[in-house]
Amino acid sequence: MLTSPRASLARLFEHPAQFYFPCIRIFLIRYMASHKLIKRSSRPKSVASQSASGKQTSPTAEPARRIRINKFFTAQGACSRREADTLVEEGRVTINGRVAVLGDRVDPKDIITKDGLIVPWGNARLYIKFHKPIGVTTTSELHVKDNIVAAIGHPERIFPIGRLDKDSSGLILLTNDGDIVNRVLRVEYAHEKEYAVQVDRPFDQAFLDGMAAGVIILGQRTRPCRLSRVGPRDFRIILTEGRNRQIRRMCQALGYRVNMLNRIRIMHITIEGLRVGQWKYLTERERTTLLDTVRTAGSTAARSS
Repeated sequence: MLTSPRASLARLFEHPAQFYFPCIRIFLIRYMASHKLIKRSSRPKSVASQSASGKQTSPTAEPARRIRINKFFTAQGACSRREADTLVEEGRVTINGRVAVLGDRVDPKDIITKDGLIVPWGNARLYIKFHKPIGVTTTSELHVKDNIVAAIGHPERIFPIGRLDKDSSGLILLTNDGDIVNRVLRVEYAHEKEYAVQVDRPFDQAFLDGMAAGVIILGQRTRPCRLSRVGPRDFRIILTEGRNRQIRRMCQALGYRVNMLNRIRIMHITIEGLRVGQWKYLTERERTTLLDTVRTAGSTAARSS
């Protein structure tokens, strides 16, 4: 039923509170908001967005960077996952003052200690594999032309583990972990390195046998090694030592000249999937196996000495 303006106005004066109080409330809200005494509520967004898997996720939520405690230790280069699990089981790890248990997850807000000492975030050890092209010099001295560090261009300070001749190509590892270098390179650990080689002319079985038995270079016989024929002039060789230009000198001592030399494997790490000039971080499995292998070799050598 319609009412006249006069009737509506008369009704307001009969019940002033019903009219004035809402107006005063609106005025106060607008005044406080304009003077930033309160925040205006933003336009409501959808409560949740639908993910591809059908689960509901908050539209503004960021994915939590929480990782398992054993992965935290490997990411910092402190130890392998297996060793980290042992530390946790022995009660030597705490998270925010609480003794850690297997399966705990952490993020950068957490304080992790090992044997009472804080293990900081952000000091991750780097382990890189690189397919070195011919012409790149294996040195970390930046003033040297075509040095390997400049070829990779990594923002962190890294250095090569061992060397590979300038006129050779293939796999080489780089790191910022100084503790691991000697454990990879020391001859007594007998870590394998495999090479694909081509010489200047066809060879016979006597050549393979002579190489395998050891050749005197630089006044000393090389360690026995394993060879396999690939073609009339091509073979693969597995060494457990790394003397200067060793394969080239061995072939030269038997009357051959190396035309091509490409390293294809270091220990369990292969060049597969790496283009010439390309580098990648070691995978989790490659890194864990590397750390386990060199630490085991170091412990064995210490017990035998």
